[in-house]
Amino acid sequence: MTFGQQPGSNGQYNTPDYNAAQVQYAQGYTQAAAATIDATAAYSYEQARRVSVTRAYGEMTIGLIVTTVVAVLTQATDALLKFLSVTGMIGLIALCVVPIVMAVVLGVRIAKMSVTTARVMFYLFAVIMGFVLSVIFMVYDLGSIGVALGITAAFFFALTMFGMTTKFNMLKAGPILMVALIVLIISQIVLMFVNVGAMTQIMCAVGLVLFAGMTIYDAQSTRALFTQYEAQGPEMIKKISILCALNLYLDFVNMFLYILQLLGSKD
Repeated sequence: MTFGQQPGSNGQYNTPDYNAAQVQYAQGYTQAAAATIDATAAYSYEQARRVSVTRAYGEMTIGLIVTTVVAVLTQATDALLKFLSVTGMIGLIALCVVPIVMAVVLGVRIAKMSVTTARVMFYLFAVIMGFVLSVIFMVYDLGSIGVALGITAAFFFALTMFGMTTKFNMLKAGPILMVALIVLIISQIVLMFVNVGAMTQIMCAVGLVLFAGMTIYDAQSTRALFTQYEAQGPEMIKKISILCALNLYLDFVNMFLYILQLLGSKD
């Protein structure tokens, strides 16, 4: 024993080196515990995001099912023709305007709505879209509709997986996509009054490419929105899920219609 050292109460020698080792051990244990807590929190947040994304795609899928069922029932009962025969041009304009207004209201007012109101509006939107889209059964044969639906589902799934896994940030292309969408809408309105032959097919191809880009954009936007609003609680996350479901729903429906126009055989 070195002169001047005295054993401690626990039998250990209270040397400066020993005390420093104890402090370092305690610091290391604290840092390890903090790292474990951080990793657990990060995993919890990531898991919550996955659940939220799954909820958005689930809402979208239910909306598409509602639209499909309503479209089939409308065609089977000739409900659309009966409605238009009674309401005439007013009914036709209403069917064109009401879905657009509902989509805009959902996008702008979603944060101030209750979850129930937002969900009811989304599914009511899906019902009206099914009522309107029943017209495709009058134009295309069932085989073409089925093929277009299958291709759209596969295309949509592939684009979604690409958007979720790629390192390319499609969110930066948002303004370009919106400008292209506005130009596409204006062009299609013009083509409604001017018959330019093959130009319609070209616009369908352009529209398909555009909504393919929109699908990737909305897949990445869904994750970004959940990250942005996750601190505001589960109620806001549920609202954002419905908004994302609407965006994804519109991407799917538009791609389906463009594919149907490109590949479908008219009845």
